[in-house]
Amino acid sequence: MSALSWLNSEAFSAFGQAIKWSDMVGNTMGLIALALGWRRSIWTWPAQLLSGVILIAAYASAQLTGGVGKQFLVIVVALWGWRQWTRGRQHAQDGSIAIRFATAKERGLLAGGAVLGTLAVGGLFTLYPSLSWSPWADAYIFVGTLVAMVAQARGLVEFWFAWLLVDLVGVPLAFSSGLAFSGLVYVVYFALVLWGLRDWWLRSRTPVLEGAPA
Repeated sequence: MSALSWLNSEAFSAFGQAIKWSDMVGNTMGLIALALGWRRSIWTWPAQLLSGVILIAAYASAQLTGGVGKQFLVIVVALWGWRQWTRGRQHAQDGSIAIRFATAKERGLLAGGAVLGTLAVGGLFTLYPSLSWSPWADAYIFVGTLVAMVAQARGLVEFWFAWLLVDLVGVPLAFSSGLAFSGLVYVVYFALVLWGLRDWWLRSRTPVLEGAPA
């Protein structure tokens, strides 16, 4: 059995749905990456990178082209975010990742990019139905994930809000696509996002004195 065949084989079944290895392992790594992001650990990026590689197999097996494309973007943005955070650590006074709220202009760019990106990708999926059986939901998650990761790479608190919006569509889409473990992990994501949002919010409002620990 090849590695790809094993990844897409059934690990176990729960609540009448088959749980695939690729779905389970990839999303577990994604969950770890989110937790590391909450802790502002540089290891969040290699974890996201590995998660993206594994989840390509899961989404391909479910014929969710948008999901496959999203994971390719996750890999690219993870490499960029890794570089951004590495550079940020070199310049932060306390050695940690600097976080802040976005400016009005940055929020406008993120929101505008999300809307235009979703319209463009959703339109493409609609013109070519073979790319996705749920074009607009797939496009929404595809673009929303990209926006969240870009905001995270820039240390913006708004990245947590982007993940909340992705979760609202990601949970029902995952269950309806037969990726039950993805759906369950999205539920856990939701809780982690709320906690992470609170932590980043408080840290962004608390000035760090030079030489003081974070």
